[in-house]
Amino acid sequence: MVASKKTKKAMESINSRLALVMKSGKFVIGYRSTLKSIRQGKSKLIIIANNTPALRKSEIEYYCMLAKVGVHHYSGSNIDLGTACGKYFRVGCLCITDPGDSDIIRSMPSE
Repeated sequence: MVASKKTKKAMESINSRLALVMKSGKFVIGYRSTLKSIRQGKSKLIIIANNTPALRKSEIEYYCMLAKVGVHHYSGSNIDLGTACGKYFRVGCLCITDPGDSDIIRSMPSE
């Protein structure tokens, strides 16, 4: 019970930070656009849904390792990630290029 309460609180903090990025920052949604952004060196943080296919997930992680970009594995599905972004569609992966007013990039490595 304690663990589930902790993960729920962490999920809420991620969702609130993500909402702030959507409002004040710059981001790219989608697999192909995310890879393009990583290759161009614009990305600061990548968020991947937990039901993203393994091959796709490992390819994104590999690109991030080469570009020295942080990766966060979102604990919800792509439907949950889309809802957290305030979109009415599924979001498999998301690239944050400018966090805006949010402190999401500083807070992610600690979690």
